[in-house]
Amino acid sequence: MLDLIRQLWHDYLSAEGIQNLVRTYGTTGIATIVFVETGLLVGFFLPGDSLLVTAGIVAASTVNSEHPIALWPMVAITCLAAVVGDALGFLIGSKLGPALFRKDDSLLFKKKHIARAHAFYEKYGGKTIVISRFVPIVRTFAPTVAGAAGMNYFRFALFNVVGGVGWVASMLLIGFYGASKINERYGAGTVEKYLHPIIFTVIFLSIVPAIVEIVRERRKLRLAREREREGAAAK
Repeated sequence: MLDLIRQLWHDYLSAEGIQNLVRTYGTTGIATIVFVETGLLVGFFLPGDSLLVTAGIVAASTVNSEHPIALWPMVAITCLAAVVGDALGFLIGSKLGPALFRKDDSLLFKKKHIARAHAFYEKYGGKTIVISRFVPIVRTFAPTVAGAAGMNYFRFALFNVVGGVGWVASMLLIGFYGASKINERYGAGTVEKYLHPIIFTVIFLSIVPAIVEIVRERRKLRLAREREREGAAAK
């Protein structure tokens, strides 16, 4: 199994492998990986952010080719895959519930991932479904934890659509339009030469809102504790 995962990483999940995957399987391949990462608990190791950014970059490089990758159908289909994936994760959580927290660790399942997503959910509630889209691993388990916690499905569905569309569309469009502008200014093929640092930069920028939200919540919690201590001292 480990050899299979290593082979998959080399062939499809590295920067070069993702480029080959996008060029070979197009929108179908992208949507399938996004669905598995968000809907099935075994998909936590899949490279959602880098996949989407790279897909946008590759789509931009095929605009003038004989077989261009259509941007907007790719955005629409992949957004749908992300939303349906989270809905499946929620269903799994609502059906299995506490059994997930008692499940033994295996090669593709770790209780610590469920615990991490649960802590995220306990701290941020429904906003977790949106915020977690930009946090690797957490985005795989957050909808399952929400289902296990008994979150109202219609409330979940609203956050699911907002988070799924926001995550997929932002990553694909940043990759596509960023690559288009860079290649237009510095020459065709420029983006491909610097693909690795570009992907890392975009991924970092994509998680900044999540980092800001976490810092803000921790500050609120710290201030609340200080007020409690001040109140206790005053008594």
